[in-house]
Amino acid sequence: MSENGAKQKIKQRSLLREALIRFSRNPTGMAGLVIILVMVVLSLLAGVIAPEGYDVQDITKKFIAPGSQYLCGTDNLGRSVFVRLLYGGRTSLLIGVVATAFATVFGTAIGAAAAFYGGKIDNVLMRLMDILNSIPSILLAIAISAVMGGGLPNAILAIGISSVPAFARMMRGPILSAKAQQYVEAARSTDAADIRIIFKYILPNVSSQLIVEITLILANAILTAASLSFLGLGVTPPTPEWGSMISDGRQYIMKYPYLVTCPGLCIAAMVLALNLVGDGLRDALDPRLKQ
Repeated sequence: MSENGAKQKIKQRSLLREALIRFSRNPTGMAGLVIILVMVVLSLLAGVIAPEGYDVQDITKKFIAPGSQYLCGTDNLGRSVFVRLLYGGRTSLLIGVVATAFATVFGTAIGAAAAFYGGKIDNVLMRLMDILNSIPSILLAIAISAVMGGGLPNAILAIGISSVPAFARMMRGPILSAKAQQYVEAARSTDAADIRIIFKYILPNVSSQLIVEITLILANAILTAASLSFLGLGVTPPTPEWGSMISDGRQYIMKYPYLVTCPGLCIAAMVLALNLVGDGLRDALDPRLKQ
């Protein structure tokens, strides 16, 4: 490895270390991270905490209020709400992560191609994204789900597709700015392939914006997944999901409000935590805040 390459790697590690230190000093960002870690760990350990599964029914124990016997009470079929929340967290997180990964890959690819090549390619891709972006993402996801039908794979695909336009539009600006930098011109002077320039020189230098956008898209994906399931267009029964749990409990909301409150609080806590982490990362990765 050349001396300049070694210095560049050392500099990148130093900048990353500084960003992590700044993030660790952000109380709201750290609070959000703790909430996310707790909810993720509980969801992943659902099989250990409740090995009997999420669909064990006992009609003689239906509508038991939250207490020492059942932490979050039981539903109309005598199923533990807490256990279903744990397994439902798995489903919600799976949808959010996979849909966000889909949007990241395709949104970044579209934004990078539009910014790097410009001209007609930029006009065609961005006008297409503008058309899709003119439709609220939740309405676009509902329309796609209504056409394809319910189910976990279709819900993931619908949310992923509806998240691509905003991601592509957001990534175009930073990539367009990075494209004009001297290191890109230097790479072009060596006859480096376009794909190599994009992946080796441009994307690493817009990674801060990419990371922040991923946290925001993930929060929106989880919220959209809950909305689709609430409308009956997402995950199908008996698989638990936070949105479908709210839908199932809404007819009993007056007498047994915990059936709606508990999953609603889970959705609110996860979305809030992701936004807090996103804000914390944005501040930590902003070079203008470096002291």
